[in-house]
Amino acid sequence: MTLTKEAVLMDKATFSRALRDTLDEQLTLDHPIFAELFTPQKNWRLLKIITLEGYQITRYFLEYIENLYFRCPFPDHKRRLLYNLFEEETGRFSKTKNHVELMEDFIRAQDISDEERDAWTPSAATRELIDYRLENCKGDGTYHIGAAAVMIASEGQSLETRAGDARHSILAKCYGLTEEDTRFFSVHQKEDVAHVAEGISLVTDLCTTVEMQQEALFAVRHTCKLFWNMYESAAQKYYASAEGVAHA
Repeated sequence: MTLTKEAVLMDKATFSRALRDTLDEQLTLDHPIFAELFTPQKNWRLLKIITLEGYQITRYFLEYIENLYFRCPFPDHKRRLLYNLFEEETGRFSKTKNHVELMEDFIRAQDISDEERDAWTPSAATRELIDYRLENCKGDGTYHIGAAAVMIASEGQSLETRAGDARHSILAKCYGLTEEDTRFFSVHQKEDVAHVAEGISLVTDLCTTVEMQQEALFAVRHTCKLFWNMYESAAQKYYASAEGVAHA
């Protein structure tokens, strides 16, 4: 990332708004593959591909939060990260269960076996998204980048809506899924409002230089792009498999 000459150190309120605006710049729900997914005719093959790619990133989320918690320099933010960590691990606050298990319930609702789920290999784009966040959560001098990537850009994915409906609500309507089937998404949509706000607050406190602010803004923008790329790779995998079925 190259620091622009025009960049100046923003006050906290201005920087906070900039982080929020950057998150809203590129909504992954705008990706064309969702138009294909949210149609009256159920497309189970496409939903399976998107779900199993998404499961790959869900499996790592606890590790991101663990590292952010362990390395957090601010006691108040560290305590809030602990609450986040505890909920991810136990589901106690939402009165559900471990969040990876919630995602596994969504997968089983599609009649995908645990064996097929565990044998799935993530695409290169999905792997890049996983690694970018993991490396910055663990790297020397990149904590603010990891926090921006995970707590703002990643947690912010759950807040996207289309025509006022959340992703899980549209899925439930289109595919006849129950509220229990989509619990993973409804829990995150509710909780991640606070998580994103906390992420913005943490990153605002962390970034005390022009360079750090610009790096955090880039991290949000870049992570959203990596999510977009993951859906693009899922689309390519789907169209390739559809072509194979057509020629079989």
